[in-house]
Formats: sequence, C-alpha cells, structure tokens
Amino acid sequence: MNRLIFLVDMNAFFISCEMAKNPKLKGKPAAVAGDPKKRSGIIFAANYEARKFGVRTTMVLHEAKKLCPELITVPPNRELYEKKSKEVMDILSRYTPVIQQNSIDEAWMDLTGCEKLFGSPVEIAENIMGTISRELDLWCSIGISENKFLAKMGSELKKPRGITELYVKDIKEKLWPLPVREMYGIGKQTEQKLMDYAIYKIGDIACSNVEFLKSNFGKYGEELYRLSRGIDNSPVVPNPLYDSKSISRSTTLPQDTNDLEYIKNVLMGLAEEVGYEARKSGYKGKTVSITIKYEDFTVVTRQKTVTPTYLTKDIYTNALRLFEANKNKNKLIRLLGLGLSNLETDELEQISIFDLVEGKNNTKKEETIEKTIDRIRERFGDKKIVRGSMLKNSKGI
Repeated sequence: MNRLIFLVDMNAFFISCEMAKNPKLKGKPAAVAGDPKKRSGIIFAANYEARKFGVRTTMVLHEAKKLCPELITVPPNRELYEKKSKEVMDILSRYTPVIQQNSIDEAWMDLTGCEKLFGSPVEIAENIMGTISRELDLWCSIGISENKFLAKMGSELKKPRGITELYVKDIKEKLWPLPVREMYGIGKQTEQKLMDYAIYKIGDIACSNVEFLKSNFGKYGEELYRLSRGIDNSPVVPNPLYDSKSISRSTTLPQDTNDLEYIKNVLMGLAEEVGYEARKSGYKGKTVSITIKYEDFTVVTRQKTVTPTYLTKDIYTNALRLFEANKNKNKLIRLLGLGLSNLETDELEQISIFDLVEGKNNTKKEETIEKTIDRIRERFGDKKIVRGSMLKNSKGI
C-alpha cells in the first residue's frame, strides 16, 4: 500500500493568530515585529496585505516601514502562538494519531488507509482546512504525497489556502523546473555553491552525477540527489513522546542565529517543557541530549549521562554545557532540540513542609518547588511564573 502523507502548513501563522484575536487587523497591512530599539527589531511574520508592499520575514522593521508606512505592528506573543499551535494539532489528531510536528506552524500527518473513513486525499485536505478555518479562524496550505519531502514541497506551491498533490510521477513536470533555492533544505550558501557548478534548477540536481555531488557536498550531496528524484522513505514519527522511553522538544527559530543569549533563552524554554512533561509523566531521565540544526541543514546531536532527574534546572544546565562544547561558531543555527531519555519511574516520596523550612534534602526541596510551579501554571497560565533568566535573556520569540 502506498503511503498517504500530508504536510499542513499554517499561513502567516503568527500574524494570523493576532488577526484572529483582533479582527480589526484584517484587511490591513500588519506584522508581528520585535522591539525596534533592540536587536530583535525585525519582522517575524507579515500578513499577505503587507507582503504586497514587499514586507518580508527577517526584514529590519525600519526598512519595512519605508516600504509600507501604514504597516501596523504588534509585539510577539509566544504564549498565544503555542496555544493556537496546540489547538491546530488537536484538530489534526481527529484524523490520525500519527502526527509529527515540524515546527510551531506545520506538521506531517500519515493518513495511510484513512481514505475509507474520510474520503479522497483532496476531500480530507478540504475537510481539515475548513475545520481549522471554522474553529480557529486560521488558514493553512496542505501538501499531499506519498512521502514527507514531496508533501512539504507541495505545501509550498500554493499559498495561501492551497491544496497541492505532488507525487513521484509528477516531479518532472512540477518539481524539476523550480530553482534550487525552492528545494526544502537548501539555504543561501548551498544555493550559491550549486550555482557555481551550473546547477540552477532542481532537475539539474536530479540529472547530476551522484558521485560528483557526494565529492563536493559530502553525505548531503547524496541526500540532495535522492530528494530531487522524489525518494524519501523517512517515517512520520509522532512527537514529542516517541516510545515512552524519551521526552523531547524542538523548535525552529524565527531567524537563523548564533546569538548565545537568545539561544540560552530557547534552551531554557525547551528544558521547561521537557521537565514539565517528565514530572507530569512521573519519569526521571539518565540522559540529556541536544540537537543543533544549522543554516545549511547539517545536524549535530550530542548527549551525556546524568544523575536521574526531571528538574528543569538540571536539564537546562547539562543541555547548555553540551551546546557550548559542541557549537560551531561559524554557522548560524536554524533549529534547537532538547531531550531526556533512559527514563525510569520516579519513586514518589512524601516530604514535610519542615524539610523545606529547615533546608533539608535539597533535591527533594527543588522537586517539590517545581511541581508546585507546574500546578500554578496549569491553573493560571504559563506567564504567572517566569524564571528570572528567561526575563533577563528574553529577545522576542
């Protein structure tokens, strides 16, 4: 049986969330932007009205204002975007449990065999798109294929509100004529290097000698060759809990960066999420791992053994040490991931309030404090308690 894979990509997600929250922004050029007085004074997301003026993501705010003086800007609201992202994923889970979130605003779905339940692939896509629009006032584009790569490429071909089927049989007509820059995974540096070898279109990659690509691009060259021919056997792996033996989170950064303070803030946020999930599940992990994906899509994964823990502080501290020991200063970072694995059941133990007052059993004290923080956040929201380090290091999203 051929696989049926979707890639659901939310259109202009951050600003669309803001427009759903404040309908007065609709129909006007608007963007989510950082503080113009700080390094984060850039455009994080622009709606399609603003894009007509040439406003683009990562553009410096004052440049965007020159192109579009009427541009309305709103500050980033990560809590809102994460909430809406979860609501989108909840809708997708109505159609299949096999969902792999690729970033805050997109996810792959494995719908193999679901046609009998929901209809043809296009009918399923229309149903998903309509449900998201009706319930959340958000729009998406959907790529349909038999593998993840082609589904991702399909989702990029029609925006906004597009549904595109892109199968292996279609690649010569629909994929190969596209410039290499439009191929998922190719950044500016790789594009320039390919063009130096007179490789301008995706079809040129597919028709190149694979040994030539390997000799000039390493293993990545072989991957480029394979993907350009529509070959991708990678599975849709549900996340963040894979097999109850690991807990992980990852995030694609709004802009490629090597700003250490910003990266520390991102790692702390990931550690908060992983620690919370571990405490909620009653597991402590013996291994902390990090994943770093760079601008050229090379990936580095490192891990270290630790004393079993689910404390955010421990997870963050070890993740930061791994990062600092393995970072490449010459490359910008595109994605960060953090994981806790080799899990074991937490042996719960009653702790007296007097232990806290008297300073006994520091580990138990910290565990109790973090569980108390979890309960407060569950009841009143994530913003009620924020770590001082996150306030100090916060730079936009």
